[in-house]
Amino acid sequence: MQDLIAKAQTLLEALPYIQRFAGATFVVKYGGSFMDSPDPTVRQGVARDIVFLEAVEIDPVVVHGGGKAITRAMEKAGLQPVFIQGQRVTDEKTVDLVNQVLSHEINPEIVATINKLGGRARGFAGPDIFRARKLQTPGPDGQPLDLGFVGEVVEVNTKPLLECIAEGITPVISPTARGYDGHLYNCNADVAAAMAAIVLKAERLVFMSDVPGLLQNPKDPDSIISHLRIDEVAKLKQAGIIDKGMIPKVDSAVAALVAGVQKVSFVDGRVPHSVLLEIFTDEGVGTEVVS
Repeated sequence: MQDLIAKAQTLLEALPYIQRFAGATFVVKYGGSFMDSPDPTVRQGVARDIVFLEAVEIDPVVVHGGGKAITRAMEKAGLQPVFIQGQRVTDEKTVDLVNQVLSHEINPEIVATINKLGGRARGFAGPDIFRARKLQTPGPDGQPLDLGFVGEVVEVNTKPLLECIAEGITPVISPTARGYDGHLYNCNADVAAAMAAIVLKAERLVFMSDVPGLLQNPKDPDSIISHLRIDEVAKLKQAGIIDKGMIPKVDSAVAALVAGVQKVSFVDGRVPHSVLLEIFTDEGVGTEVVS
């Protein structure tokens, strides 16, 4: 009986959040090594959370990654992965392979999983949604690095996404893009998700990865910074607490908040139902970033 009462209390705790967010758009960036888990329950966990959001009349939009799958495909094709400052160097052969893996292998699998669990999802190849310019990243000497066909998302084709939202369908988008020069570009999924959240005027942006959140000490998973204001970001960068792969995440979070997104969360996708815990409980999990 006590277990049943506890379940009822959990539902009651979620109720005000369900009422508040009904009709809101939430963008979820789905990435991390947990995407490759051999355990189907782990892979399906995020999809179940998406189906739950649909059921309570929240409109989810998913932007996914797939870095480990790309690396495996490159190695199989005899291509050597090279990273500079956390960015994958992407030549013409590599960008075609990246788009194949992300848009035509991972994307349909995520869509199929959501639909199999009772949700409604539709997949979109990134080049049909995102427009990018060549990423200009300064090197240690201040000169721009040439990373090949690595792009920065600067425009989002919202029409098909809004059509899906109006029909109660979850768009699932890969993070590749078409450049103004006509070329395909490999893009950072965090930046792509943030741009989608900005143009869709999303209420929330959730970054899922395989770390518990923003850590005060990267070697201590218990040192989570649970609450972060954007005016604290510069100090954490100077201290080296925000570095490497967290920089584009945090910069994207700040850009989204400045543009009007109400809250950005970093959650651990390895934790079962971390998206629901972050959105529908008083304490939440991971790191919340606010303006």
